[in-house]
Order: sequence, then structure tokens, then C-alpha cells
Amino acid sequence: MTTKSSMKSQTSLPMKRYSSSMAENPHLIEFPTSPQPAAVGEEITHYSHSKHPLTEVTLNELFTCSGCKEYGAGKRFSCQECEFQLHEFCAFAPPLLKNHQLHGQHQLVFHSKPKPAKAGISWPRCNICGKSTKGFAFRCRACSFQMHPCCAMLSTEINFPPHPHLLRLLPPLSTNNDVACGECNKRRPGRMYHCTVCNYHLHAACAKALYNGLRETGIPLPDPRPNAIEKAARLASQVVIEFIGGLIEGLGEGMGGALIDNIARGRCISRRRMQE
Repeated sequence: MTTKSSMKSQTSLPMKRYSSSMAENPHLIEFPTSPQPAAVGEEITHYSHSKHPLTEVTLNELFTCSGCKEYGAGKRFSCQECEFQLHEFCAFAPPLLKNHQLHGQHQLVFHSKPKPAKAGISWPRCNICGKSTKGFAFRCRACSFQMHPCCAMLSTEINFPPHPHLLRLLPPLSTNNDVACGECNKRRPGRMYHCTVCNYHLHAACAKALYNGLRETGIPLPDPRPNAIEKAARLASQVVIEFIGGLIEGLGEGMGGALIDNIARGRCISRRRMQE
């Protein structure tokens, strides 16, 4: 990815990026190596969307990042021709992370495509926030660890205003899903931060609002909980998929394939009759 002003002179040297957020939060983790960021309002070319340039814009509205598939607000790199948008940290994610505080034992490799969903339904989950990884992610080749680019911005210690005390990340095995988060007042899987002074707890998923623009703009996340109808439909679909999979396995690939062809043919005939 390149900026207009730096297309002719590229550098691969690591650089330290300083921002006002670093002054406010000394524990902010910045990617150890990042391409030269674009000046405000300039355009960049990103390999994940090479057909159109991306322009840096700041809008006080919620958006879904086309890279990591997670929410963001405020600053982003946006395509003026279509709806493609990237978080800043997704646009400038480096190919490798070495000695990261959240997984220092192995280096992490950036992947632009997610691991396949199990049975087409259940996506792999981030080891930090516990949410699904459906797009850009850093993954470890030595073990099963992976995390979102936004989670890579977190560190083992953070300040989360207006809470007055420093928060420390609890070890993975000590995270208790029965403990309510002081920010969202909910219980969910994923790592948690803890205050040793007043026993305050904070989900890592909620701490990400420091870096994705949601806290700065004051925009709340949409409620991710599906309603009763959505739950029933999802469960029914999973049962049907598992039933057909088991049936094909029992009949053999040849007969199973013929069964699927007959089902598909029946759907086409029914649709044609309805149109007539």
C-alpha cells in the first residue's frame, strides 16, 4: 500500500508512529512496523481493494470495516466509488508482529482472509476479545492463537477513562465468565482487565472502543443478541445441515450427491410453478 506522495520512494524501515492518543495513554501499543501513513485527506492504495484508491476521512457515524469485519467510527480510509472502508490500524497493519505483549512467545503473521467457518456456521474466535474472526487477523503458526487487528492495539495494562485506576489484563485461565463487566454490565467470554484497587472488571471487547473510534465519538455498539426468531431459524438450519451431512455420509457420496440434486431440482420446479 502506498501514498501518492511516496509512490516513488518506498522504505521498509520500521517506524514509530506518535499520536495524541499516545500522550493520553502511555500504555498504547502501536504496531512495531507500519508503512508510512498518509497525510490527512490524502489517498492510499491498498492491496485488498486495488481497483479504487482509499481516502482518509473522519465521520461521526458507525461503519463496518471491510477488512476485519468489525465496527468502527470516526477516522477511517474510505473508497469514494463504493462502500469499502478500513480502520486505520487495518489499513496499516504490518505483515508480522514480534514479541507482542499479548502473545510474546511466538511471532504473529497477518492474514487478510479468515479461517473457514466450521460447518459453514461457527467462525473461529479471537483469543483476546472472544468475538468471531471473519476477516483480517493476526495468527500464530506455532499454535492456534489469533487476534483481531484492533485487539493487537491493546496491551497488558491500559487506562480506561473515566475509571481512575490502571487496569491489568487477567491471564486467560483466570478469566471468569460469571464476572460482570463494569462498562457493559454483561457477562461474556473473552479476556478481561481487572483493577486491583476497587475490583473493577472490563471486557477486552469493551476496551477496544479506545481504538476503533467508538468511545471517542460516543457511538454505542448495536446489540449483538439475536431475537427468538433468529435463534430458532439458526438452530433449524444447523439441524438440517447436520442431518443432510449425516445422510450423505451414510448413503455414500454418489447417492448423497444424487439426493442433493433431486432436492435442488424439486426447488426449481416449485419456484417455476409459483411463478406460473
